[in-house]
Amino acid sequence: MQLLFIHGWGTTNTNSYGQMPAAIAEKMAEQNVDINIQHIFLARYISFHDEVTMDDIARALNKALTELPGNSKDAIQAFSCITHSTGGPVVRYWLNKYYGIQKLDTSPLKHLVMLAPANHGSSLAKLGKARVGRIKAWFSGIEPGQRVLDWLSFGSDGQWQLNQDYLTYDYCQGDFYPFVLTGQGIDKKFYDFINSYLIESGSDGVIRVSGANMNYRFIELVQSKEVLLRQRPVTYQLEADEPVKVSPPIPLGVYNQYSHIGKKMGIMESAEAANQETGIVNDIARCLLVDNKSQYQEAGKYLEQQTAVHQKGHDRYCMLVFNVCDNTGEEISKDDYDLILLAGKQYQPHKLPDGFLKDRQMNDQTSRLVYYVDANKMKDIKDGQFGVRILARPDRGFSHYAAAEFRSDGIKAEDILKPNQTVYINIKMHRFVDKNVFRFGKASDDPIDFKKTKPSGEHL
Repeated sequence: MQLLFIHGWGTTNTNSYGQMPAAIAEKMAEQNVDINIQHIFLARYISFHDEVTMDDIARALNKALTELPGNSKDAIQAFSCITHSTGGPVVRYWLNKYYGIQKLDTSPLKHLVMLAPANHGSSLAKLGKARVGRIKAWFSGIEPGQRVLDWLSFGSDGQWQLNQDYLTYDYCQGDFYPFVLTGQGIDKKFYDFINSYLIESGSDGVIRVSGANMNYRFIELVQSKEVLLRQRPVTYQLEADEPVKVSPPIPLGVYNQYSHIGKKMGIMESAEAANQETGIVNDIARCLLVDNKSQYQEAGKYLEQQTAVHQKGHDRYCMLVFNVCDNTGEEISKDDYDLILLAGKQYQPHKLPDGFLKDRQMNDQTSRLVYYVDANKMKDIKDGQFGVRILARPDRGFSHYAAAEFRSDGIKAEDILKPNQTVYINIKMHRFVDKNVFRFGKASDDPIDFKKTKPSGEHL
């Protein structure tokens, strides 16, 4: 077995792998599996050059693969991969770019074990280059590259598109076995008072469990022109345009003793993680030994049981990523809409459980809004009913939007707000256009001034 280790964001030295490569090699040898470990050094591309994109890194990764011993530009021999942090979405991007759904069965990648992957972004990316660079635990004052930070920001176009593409993958059919293993421990010695994200509940100090998990869903809500819910303000119903799209299942393991990095608690580099008696190395080896669908499902059940043990007594969280556009395809800017979560029979914001909201971020580039909520508390939502209200602008004139509202009508909150998961919600508003935007009149010898024409109130 050829095994590649690919590190992540902010790494400048191969000591970030700690004792893990040697521990994995030893554990696999016990199973009579001989492995050849190769390190791929991507940190200079990932972290420190503004011009480098995720696509650039994927192209460089593909070139590096062709240059490994036994490979060529025409053939890459089968390999398995262990990644950390940004390395996870880097490999997923590469796989999607060069093989995708249509050619998955020809891919040389057999196992992808992602440790604390930033599949749905990182809280820290929002802080920007300079502030992230001042977190000395990782960067020693070196600022990370802007284009990769943009990709890692919650609600980025890159995440939205990549995760949408992966909705229709059939992993086992392609003889490909991905896994996500992530921590929810906090190493408080890394907390340097720059921000509270470094000790955020439901995360490892950098990546949220819901931001790592590859079990997620997409929902599209479309505003009706007929179903009126309120008169003041005029509010039309948001309806599910199609069934909820659920990602193909990927085994998830969550561990409360590991944080994102560090020699004491780091999921990759700590001595504890590589301990073959008590560390994560045993679970990684279990993943690498999977060879068919049945074994993949068994590994999933095992990790699910382990996760339940580690999360017992802990609140679990989920992320909601909202995109607001209209039926013409135009994105509605962050300054032109307000989004409010609702609960109770009357669907009011004050009926939401106390303490349910843990964080709220707006992506300034894409205008996507991301809520981080306590899924345990949302299970106790008032009357078991929840909703979303959108107030978009302009709300009057020749072209405008009416308010929109989604109501669950008895759908259990946990059926949508899944613990440990991310939910992408695309909201499509109806753009109301008054018929007086364009009119014809009879020809006349006298000029007709239509400067003061007013909306008729009748829409197209």
